Amino acid sequence: MSATAQPHDDQPLRMADVIYPDWPPPLEIEPQQSEPARPTKADPFANAWTADRLMAEEFAPPRWAVPSLIPEGLSLLAGAPKAGKSWLALNLALGIAAGGRVLGEVAVDAGEVLYLALEDTPRRLQSRMGKILGAEPAPAGLTLLTEFPTLPGGGADAIRGWLDTRPNARMVVIDVFAKMRGETPSGISPYDADYLAMGRAKSIADTYGIAVVLVHHLRKMAADDFTAELSGTNGIVGAADTIMALKRPRGEADGVLHITGRDVDEAERAMRFDSDNGTWELLAGAAVDHTLHRTRASILAYLRQFPGASPKAISDALGDDRDTIRRTCARMADDGQLRRRDGGRYFPPDTGTVPGVPESQTLL
Repeated sequence: MSATAQPHDDQPLRMADVIYPDWPPPLEIEPQQSEPARPTKADPFANAWTADRLMAEEFAPPRWAVPSLIPEGLSLLAGAPKAGKSWLALNLALGIAAGGRVLGEVAVDAGEVLYLALEDTPRRLQSRMGKILGAEPAPAGLTLLTEFPTLPGGGADAIRGWLDTRPNARMVVIDVFAKMRGETPSGISPYDADYLAMGRAKSIADTYGIAVVLVHHLRKMAADDFTAELSGTNGIVGAADTIMALKRPRGEADGVLHITGRDVDEAERAMRFDSDNGTWELLAGAAVDHTLHRTRASILAYLRQFPGASPKAISDALGDDRDTIRRTCARMADDGQLRRRDGGRYFPPDTGTVPGVPESQTLL
């Protein structure tokens, strides 16, 4: 018998005692594992301001792609189809990339621009830039693409990568936003879907301190508030820092750029498109002076110089038919474009009653 297998006298020898003398093995007790550490919750008040500290803080002024028009942040440039909004966006992109002036009068700092012209072809872009530039050289600081992934499909990361290597960049233009927003997630409301899509672009603008301009469409249905004419829900309006709506009657050169936003003054600027060289320029004076019918515009201009004039005096000064002037003045008063006093005398409108004219431009 094996020396390692010594059964008790009163127990029979088993085969297992010979083959597995150390069986059964001792019971192994696993050490008790501690619970994983819980992640530390972020303090929601870590970046809180007290009113006195906030008022004492000195912040850098916002960077402007186009002073008084396009600040850093997320901007919408909307318009009806073929209103000229893509021409306007390309004008701005070329002007900023080259430095100098845009829209005929606004001085801009030079900086690199990314223009995603997703409804154009390279040939069309070349043709349009040739018109705008004329004899001027094309700026190397403007990067153009006609194909690009959607923002959630890698486009946002690609734009960030482009910006990471270009600290002098000032503006990114996405023309049009509908091509870049990506598919709407299932199970969320249209408002939330619009706000989410806009938020992807706004995050880029806020992170890099640049202007991101989304070219967008207006509805066909007019509204008293131009922001209500934007295609989509109020999620589009709510997420934008600046909103611009370009309105130009079909076949006419003059238009009005409606502007509102968090860092810009609400305004309406008259603009003119020169089809020969593809350029937009700002016009001096009240927007209504450039968009009214010629006779109405002439009457309003005269009354700004000579308030209280009668239709006879206006007719004599303008050299137009007296009856035509009388009827036109009456219609303008009915439309809120003039004030009529007893005795048949007319005045420019009171505070901001001319459609499309800020109060400061309606008062003499």
